[in-house]
Amino acid sequence: MQSETPIEATSDLQLGNIPEHVAIIMDGNNRWAKARNLPGGAGHKAGVDSVRNIIEACAKHKIKVLTLFAFSSENWRRPKAEVSALMRLFLNALKREANKLNKNNIRLRVIGNRHRFSEGIQKHMAEVEQLTVDNNGCTVIIAADYGGQWDIAQAVRKIAEKVVAGDLQLSDINPDSVNDEISIGDLPPPDLCIRTGGEHRISNFLLWQMAYTELYFTDLFWPDFDEKAFLDALKDYSSRERRFGHTSNSVEK
Repeated sequence: MQSETPIEATSDLQLGNIPEHVAIIMDGNNRWAKARNLPGGAGHKAGVDSVRNIIEACAKHKIKVLTLFAFSSENWRRPKAEVSALMRLFLNALKREANKLNKNNIRLRVIGNRHRFSEGIQKHMAEVEQLTVDNNGCTVIIAADYGGQWDIAQAVRKIAEKVVAGDLQLSDINPDSVNDEISIGDLPPPDLCIRTGGEHRISNFLLWQMAYTELYFTDLFWPDFDEKAFLDALKDYSSRERRFGHTSNSVEK
């Protein structure tokens, strides 16, 4: 989305199976900067460019949902100066990218406990969500001040409130009722989760939603994760057989 020309969806990529929903843990910005003797903020700025490139790739290859782990609940523990820099970068990105997202028919949603963000950031979150709410191209989910355990806890709390109010019976609590209250429960769960930066864990990301998600890990730092690297992940995914607890013989072909 670096240009003002609307993104055209294409189908020239010959993959056996395109995921409907891709989630990405964007890791390695600080290490990317350190390897180049640059301040940490330079890594985060370079990471924003990668975000643009991958959003464009998702629209190009007809991926319906992209969820990006931008800021975890635990990231508040980082040095105050780094958190402040991240907040400024986040706010500037929201302001700068809103019209580009809208022009390219991309919908933006933010999930997480946004109350700890400044009023200015909360305001721009709401504005870009409202601006793009009717777009029906790729939906981009930004997970900010998000944690999977927080997400499950807030869903349980909402269910408990319904029980106390008499709107829900204990016998009616099941995976579907939890899914109704979980973040992005109205969207298909992630088919593929990519983590950059060489770590092999999901770090409290979409714990409920990723029950059957395929995992893909790469040593590339997030600023180096370009469309080619993204397509490598998609090709790897397309070669897998997803069984969802079934045997190979019982999976529908």
